[in-house]
Parts: sequence; C-alpha cells; structure tokens
Amino acid sequence: MNKRAKFELRKPLVLWSLSLAVFSIFGAVRTGAYMVYILMTKGLKQSVCDQSFYNGPVSKFWAYAFVLSKAPELGDTIFIILRKQKLIFLHWYHHITVLLYSWYSYKDMVAGGGWFMTMNYGVHAVMYTYYALRAAGFRVSRKFAMFITLSQITQMFMGCIINYLVFAWMQQGQCHSHVSNIVWCSLMYLSYFVLFCHFFFEAYIGKTRKARKAE
Repeated sequence: MNKRAKFELRKPLVLWSLSLAVFSIFGAVRTGAYMVYILMTKGLKQSVCDQSFYNGPVSKFWAYAFVLSKAPELGDTIFIILRKQKLIFLHWYHHITVLLYSWYSYKDMVAGGGWFMTMNYGVHAVMYTYYALRAAGFRVSRKFAMFITLSQITQMFMGCIINYLVFAWMQQGQCHSHVSNIVWCSLMYLSYFVLFCHFFFEAYIGKTRKARKAE
C-alpha cells in the first residue's frame, strides 16, 4: 500500500466490527455465566483449575469458537493496512501471540483457560462495539476509549495473577498445566501489561500534557 491510495472501506468495517462485537458479547455472556456459576458453587480454586470449561455442554463450544476466532481477528490488521492507518507494534504483536498461545494451550486444556477466555470475550465485546460505532460515524467520548484501554490493562494484570495461581496450585497437584506453558503465558501477559500501559500513557496522558503546553 506504500504507493497506493488508501481505501475508505467504511461500510465493510462497520459490518466487520459489528459482527465481532455480537460474537464477543454472546461469548462473554455464555462463558461468563459458566464462570460465575463455578465461582459461586465451587470457589476460586475450582474456577481456575477445573478443566470442565473445555468440555462442558455449552462452554466447550465457546472455548473452541474462541480459539478459532483468533485467525479471522487478524482481519483487523488488513483493514488498518488498506486504510493506510498507523500499524503499531502492540497491535500486530498482540494478535499474533494470542493466536499462537491460544492454539498451543487449547490442545492441552491447561488450567486458567476459562478465566483467560472470559476476560478476553468481555473486553472484546466492549472494544468492537466501540470500533463499530466509530466506523459508523458516531461521535464517541474519549473516555470510552480510555475505559477500553484500562480494561485491557486490568485484563493483563489479572492474567498474571491467574497464571501465578495456576503455578502455585500445580505444585499441589490440583491444576493441570506445564511449566513451559506457564513461562510463555507469563512472558506474554507481562509484555502485554507493559505495552498497554505505555500505550495508555502515550495516547491519553502524553497527548493531554502536550495540549496543555500548546495552550
């Protein structure tokens, strides 16, 4: 696209974002309901260590759909390239590593997956709704975008906590996982946490300071 004119693609982008928003909302509701049920009836440890998330009558479909969805979500990058917008490192790094880790972990049905997937569904439900509204031409408050980034930062922090619990309870023989999986997952979530914090500072705090200095 370096020497080509950019494509507008507004209508396709609205449909794309809206489709992913609806998918994520359904996923968040279905997996969220299951996770709340496990938390309320069996407690935190069971919600982290229980593998039934992968083979429950409802949750297994949404777990499988989650893993498969990481491939079409790469379409976000295609839209950015065709519309000649800025493609930041965080965007493509996040998409590629989530895809690889999801597929890598799903085959072993590792502990913590229910938490990881439910949090991701929830954040994506809000994020793609925001994208759809923006693409459709609606004026959305800047605070909404800030809330999404803060939700992503919280998700990464929670991912680190869940990963620590998996490791601790794995030593007691109560959580099914592998040291290699925990190492890769920890590196992934820590890197996301740092990158999203940096993005939040650059996109919101840094720009606000520059605007005040300009005034």
